[in-house]
Amino acid sequence: MAQVTDHVGVAHLVVTAPKLIRQVLADPDTFGPGNALDAISPMPVSALRVLAGHRFRLPATLANNGSLSHPRIRAITAAALSLDRVNALRPWLSDLVQERVRALTKRLDAGEAVDLYAELAADLPLLVLARLVELPEVPAAMVKEFSRAALELFWAPVQEARQVELAGIVGRFHLVLRDFAATAGGMVGELREHAKLAGLHPDTPIGALFFLLVAGQETTSQFLTLLMHRLTGEPAVLDGLAGNVIRVEDVVEEGLRLVPPIPTWRRTATRDVTFEGVRVPQGRSIVLWLSHAGHSVAGPELVPGQPGSRKHLAFGAGAHRCVGAQLARMEAGVVVAQTASLLRRVRVVREPWCPQNLSFRMPDSFVVTR
Repeated sequence: MAQVTDHVGVAHLVVTAPKLIRQVLADPDTFGPGNALDAISPMPVSALRVLAGHRFRLPATLANNGSLSHPRIRAITAAALSLDRVNALRPWLSDLVQERVRALTKRLDAGEAVDLYAELAADLPLLVLARLVELPEVPAAMVKEFSRAALELFWAPVQEARQVELAGIVGRFHLVLRDFAATAGGMVGELREHAKLAGLHPDTPIGALFFLLVAGQETTSQFLTLLMHRLTGEPAVLDGLAGNVIRVEDVVEEGLRLVPPIPTWRRTATRDVTFEGVRVPQGRSIVLWLSHAGHSVAGPELVPGQPGSRKHLAFGAGAHRCVGAQLARMEAGVVVAQTASLLRRVRVVREPWCPQNLSFRMPDSFVVTR
């Protein structure tokens, strides 16, 4: 069903049914992606000046690109995140996670409390992405500060003073991306050359990097945290993993269905249209409730391998379906496999807390003890 609601002063059409969400995502000509990166809270002049001072621009590249340039930009990005390249990193990531879990286990055994977000999940997707995209050696803390600031600036209800502060963080890191994109090889270099040949905006590789650093790693670290938290309340599932009677892949799919890191996504009506009996005027913002769709195809219980488990919309659908879906699945599979034994023997001290945000959950910590 669809209904008109209001969020920070902007009217949205909210779509919840999986079938209708898929219809919207499958018709980018009628429901365009141009508002995907628009700020939920209208940006004040003071914040815009800060961004302009850092030469901040977001040309249409991936999530916000409804033009004919999208398929080629997506293809270049997808090649960097191909399944073969992703799987080649699995042994390295498994060793890294195993090493971290071993260290955390020792601390837990000594009676300490540990933060599984900050000390395990926060930077893992960034480290993987850095190898795939050949990112420079920028401190992980700086990237995390930027990505979380971007999520808050563009997708959260925020006041002007905070917007100015966030704009400074995002703008300063944008300059780092600009310097890197000017000379980088790999995916970024290919995007740079393609932009020249195709007459695209010269900031095209920067726009793609911006989105990858937000959606390509921050969302995955959020999902890993939420999934581990959910599993602490599922002793039967953890026992099944330990006994090899439940598949890791099935647990990951149920996690994507029940705790997707992106609960909603947006589109804009490109023309006046009637959708399921609702008149939608041109320019109307449409919010697709992806997480609700996941809950509607099966029950609220985490039942690995159950019918409908894979019919979620955690990665969207259509031409803009998440290009890093297989990467996220691989990372989550490694973390589930390596942490299952640890999670069987912990008590949650502090659950992940997620601030108000239209499209991202942004857990801040996940503290456990024995």
